[in-house]
Amino acid sequence: MGYQQNPESMCKSKFDDVGETILGSYTSWLAKHPSALENFDEMMSKAKGKVIVVFLDYDGTLSPIVKEPDQAFMSEAMRSAVHEVSLCFPTAIVSGRRRDKVFEFVQLENVYYAGSHGMDISTPSASKMCSDHKCQTRTTDEKGNEVVHFRPAQEFLPKIEEILKALKDKTKGIKGAIVEDNKFCISVHFRQVINDEDVRILKKRVEKLIEGYPKFRISSGKKVMEIRPRIDWDKGRALQYLLGTLDLGTSDNNVLPMYIGDDKTDEDAFRAIQVGQGFPIVVSSTPKETVASYSLREPTEVMAFLIRLVKWRKSVS
Repeated sequence: MGYQQNPESMCKSKFDDVGETILGSYTSWLAKHPSALENFDEMMSKAKGKVIVVFLDYDGTLSPIVKEPDQAFMSEAMRSAVHEVSLCFPTAIVSGRRRDKVFEFVQLENVYYAGSHGMDISTPSASKMCSDHKCQTRTTDEKGNEVVHFRPAQEFLPKIEEILKALKDKTKGIKGAIVEDNKFCISVHFRQVINDEDVRILKKRVEKLIEGYPKFRISSGKKVMEIRPRIDWDKGRALQYLLGTLDLGTSDNNVLPMYIGDDKTDEDAFRAIQVGQGFPIVVSSTPKETVASYSLREPTEVMAFLIRLVKWRKSVS
């Protein structure tokens, strides 16, 4: 969604923002990943009597993709829609951003937040899906409520700070490059790097630097390189952890998790939803590889879907 083209003109030689091959026409792609809006009634027929839990990515899902990462604001209409959803269903936002930054953007209290691709989660209770209590700490918020912080990459913070400093030094000569501190991971944005040769140089410098840190890896997003610790944790595991805090699980027959996201990192969450037991929904205006069952074109369609979901809940209550 970082650029606009006629979807019907896409061919197999084109690539998206992540460098993945864009497949065929949008119409044929929709046959495999039908619109969640157009198939809403059919979807909800499978949801009767089940506990729906809503998971949402942020960038490209609740807000448009923008050149400046700090300017990725959501509209008041979208905020209202998410608020209404959170009053009807347990709702969580799972983002690659640092958790406090996502909260800054969203500004809603009745929502769970998972930042740093799920490596920083705060909830009112611990999760039954986690046996590693070393990753969980309990604190009290300003209102006196107990909060459980789950941070499986806590031990990597000193190295992350070291890499962050080195990346800022290595990229400062490349115009348009932005290094974003997401606490337990680092994002190197190149959406504003105009020259293709500069993009090549930037990627090479980042890759060369991370070669010296074998406990870290690079993954790709929309015009961004993500540097993360090599731990067995991703948005899919975060989804399972959050369900565990609600005393639910992806294998429970009465639970229906719904995850809406637009990025390559969201595919881990899509995979965590067992076939036939939930709704993985990809946000994309171009045909691309995904394991999602349904699709929405852009954030405005996400908002329309959320509004319709609230109306459905009120109609069956």
